[in-house]
Amino acid sequence: MASPKKEGFLTDGQREVLKIAAQNAEVLSSSPRSPTSLLFSEYHNKGGPAGKASTGVRHVRRSHSGKLVRVKKDGAGGKGTWGKLLDTDSNTRLDRNDPNYDSCEEPYELVGATIPTPFDDYKKSVVTIIEEYFSTGDVELAASDLKDLGSDEYHHYFVKKLVSMAMDRHDKEKEMASVLLSALYADVISSAQISQGFVMLLESVDDLALDILDAVDVLALFIARAVVDDILPPAFLARVKRTLAESSKGFQVIQTAEKSYLSAPHHAELVERRWGGCTHITVEEVKKKITDLLREYIEGGDTAEACRCIRELGVSFFHHEVVKRALVLAMEIPTSEPLILKLLKEAAEECLISSSQMTKGFSRLAESLDDLSLDIPSAKSFFQLLVLKAISEGWLDPSFLKSAPVDGEGRDDENKKLRRYKEEVVTIIHEYFHSDDIPELIRSLEELATPEFNPIFIKKLITLAMDRKNREKEMASVLLSALSMEFFSSDDIVNGFTMLLESAEDTALDILDASNELALFLARAVIDDVLAPLNLEEISSKLPPNCSGSETLRMARSLVSARHAGERLLRCWGGGTGWAVEDAKDKITKLLEEYETGGDVREACQCIRDLGMPFFNHEVVKKALVMAMEKKNDRILDLLQECFSEGLITINQMTKGFSRVRDGLDDLALDIPNAKEKFRSYVENARKHSWLLPSFSAASPSPVAAAT
Repeated sequence: MASPKKEGFLTDGQREVLKIAAQNAEVLSSSPRSPTSLLFSEYHNKGGPAGKASTGVRHVRRSHSGKLVRVKKDGAGGKGTWGKLLDTDSNTRLDRNDPNYDSCEEPYELVGATIPTPFDDYKKSVVTIIEEYFSTGDVELAASDLKDLGSDEYHHYFVKKLVSMAMDRHDKEKEMASVLLSALYADVISSAQISQGFVMLLESVDDLALDILDAVDVLALFIARAVVDDILPPAFLARVKRTLAESSKGFQVIQTAEKSYLSAPHHAELVERRWGGCTHITVEEVKKKITDLLREYIEGGDTAEACRCIRELGVSFFHHEVVKRALVLAMEIPTSEPLILKLLKEAAEECLISSSQMTKGFSRLAESLDDLSLDIPSAKSFFQLLVLKAISEGWLDPSFLKSAPVDGEGRDDENKKLRRYKEEVVTIIHEYFHSDDIPELIRSLEELATPEFNPIFIKKLITLAMDRKNREKEMASVLLSALSMEFFSSDDIVNGFTMLLESAEDTALDILDASNELALFLARAVIDDVLAPLNLEEISSKLPPNCSGSETLRMARSLVSARHAGERLLRCWGGGTGWAVEDAKDKITKLLEEYETGGDVREACQCIRDLGMPFFNHEVVKKALVMAMEKKNDRILDLLQECFSEGLITINQMTKGFSRVRDGLDDLALDIPNAKEKFRSYVENARKHSWLLPSFSAASPSPVAAAT
């Protein structure tokens, strides 16, 4: 047997160990072309008798060019070598252009990264929980998910996020948010965290108001609801009020919650039902239940049971419907009259049905007597007998007779005329919403020739618009601006809005968001110069204290006084006539600049005519007067003279334009020192050419004079 062949000083066993080590090194190498794998593979390829004896694998080095070279045992390497294992020479660099460059050989570089905190994770999770709850309405699931987060110390943030998300949504989500807070109180979220969450909302309401126009009123209602639901103590309001600046919106929120909601009569019922009620019962369902309980009462005659059923309905603000339906039933089934009168009398004596609700029920029936007479010919005479009996027995206020429309033929004729007018204007308004044709609507109103009913038209217009989309709401505001001064007097508009506010409770039965919508209409009317700010005070003086209309009026004042109110309210419904107000103003400015440069009166008049916005010509007058002051070019007044002579700008629009410049003279004087002097000369010129109404005064009316 041949003896084992030796290569250098390595035995066969050592060579076998070296072979295994080389294979393992190839497997563990991070790169197929790493120095270790190449070194061992080339060593074995050169092995054998022809290979030169090696003095140690560790003395073989590979240059950057890929060649293997021998180095000294402990030297720092020669030319083209890598040097020592721990060589720290700063001149040594990896060449990225080397064909054998490996990115894994680059030194590690630490990159900074944000490590999410538990609070960051909590914030993301609660948004998902709230969105899912708004979608499913599952209170138990939301409570379970919140418990599973295991971060009880952050639940105050959940309160803030839930309410702020609901504030920017519909009444359904607002009601759901209040229900969820009530369900989570004590069991999942502590009283202290509820309070802390509302404090955070009060501190951030200024930011919320930038995106939510009525943020102050909505948050006030959330706080009032929390007090009514016993999840916030009443003392919370007084305590937190001391920590807020009086000029802040948070302070306004507390004031609104105290004065508008928590101090109102029957405030608990009003607040609980403001967003539809936690039971989500609809108006139609309530009416059906009232009809059912009245019919059961007629069959059984149990007055105590009927009163209990009325009480269990939990809709004290809707008891006028009980009165109305009971009286109609007495007319339809004459034999039931004694029972009906007994029920209403007992309900009044027990204070189950308040005096105001009783009067309102009789009033609503009085208004519908004409229609009721078609089915029940004796309805009017029967109603008069019921009124007299109720007053004589003491459960109907005698003052009802002064306002009830039950006094003779003259009243009947007036009611018929009014009813016909309402039917016709509804048709006219529907046609306007369809065609967007303001001149045609004005012609239709002129044909009716009933200026005494102008306030009713305004009430009807806004009521119909509130029950439609944003397009129709915008069109209604634009139409009011067109009819102002040109067709309707200031008194007509004030009386129209007063009628709307007086019937706000009835409107809210059919339009859930009526209060907010009506506040926007009022605020928009002020921005459009349809109403003067002092007119709001005049309207307020005509309303009974603590009524829902007064609350809506306060909301409107808040919207008008908010920062950037003009821009926000002009865009509150997105524009509905195809032209934004800003676009019309730009076009007017450009046509006046072109006229000032070229002097072509006919071309300028044609441009004004092409605008197709005769109701907005007061803006032409205003901008023309301001430009004449700025450019010191009175030739612009020649354009106004031509427009007036042609009937292009009416005397009402001319007067309104001069009035708007007069009201802004103090601001103009900051840029144009002689603005007041110039304006007086323009007024003299206008009076000389009969542009202005005789009632126009060049001096701004004082607040006291305007109020009187």
